[in-house]
Amino acid sequence: MKKVCIVTGGSSGIGLSIVKRFVAENYQVFNLDIASSNVGEFRQCDITNVKQVKQIINDIAEQNVIDVLVSNAGIHFSGNIENTNEDELERVFNINVKGAYAAIKAVLPAMKLQQNGAIILMASDQALIAKHNSFAYNLSKASLASMAKTTALDYAQFNIRANAVCPGTIETPLYHKAIDNYCQKSGANKADVHAEEAALQPLGRLGQADEVAELVYFLGSDKAKFITGSLQVIDGGYTAQ
Repeated sequence: MKKVCIVTGGSSGIGLSIVKRFVAENYQVFNLDIASSNVGEFRQCDITNVKQVKQIINDIAEQNVIDVLVSNAGIHFSGNIENTNEDELERVFNINVKGAYAAIKAVLPAMKLQQNGAIILMASDQALIAKHNSFAYNLSKASLASMAKTTALDYAQFNIRANAVCPGTIETPLYHKAIDNYCQKSGANKADVHAEEAALQPLGRLGQADEVAELVYFLGSDKAKFITGSLQVIDGGYTAQ
């Protein structure tokens, strides 16, 4: 019988690479996303709709043992506190934080019953450090780091592990969208900005989505069965500076 992994936001970027990585290891992977994908088993889902998330995950749990949850769905938003209005703050938190809350809360009953499970949250290097013009995004990612640690402590008694992955600058569609928005506002040249971002990393390049997926797969596997409540940084050395 195949092991089962649920990934939220698995249709593009890091999420898609995670889906592909688990599929390659013969997992049955359910991708909960608003955008369709032909990799894994797609379930259209608005991650901000707690009832919908619960129903979809309950349906999966009725037929399967859920071994791994990867809470990956998220959006980026640039702006300091003055440039972030209430609607924008709410949107970032609904997707990045409430979406993770919904998915984790929905898988816990099944994982408690089976006395086993691995939960991985997609945080950010911004769970550890601050960056300019990143008030709402930074706040949301710090929240996810907290969620991983509190969940780890509360559910260790059920042999459920929870960890957060903290990527630095990873070259994904989300990254390119953020750079495009910056260039549109500032008039900067995208090639120059891209080169500058790479130069900021001690390893001299941006990370790749499949590298993050490799770490996520490890954390979901039995090889990481003594790792819980951790913030796993994958940032090319950026936060070590």
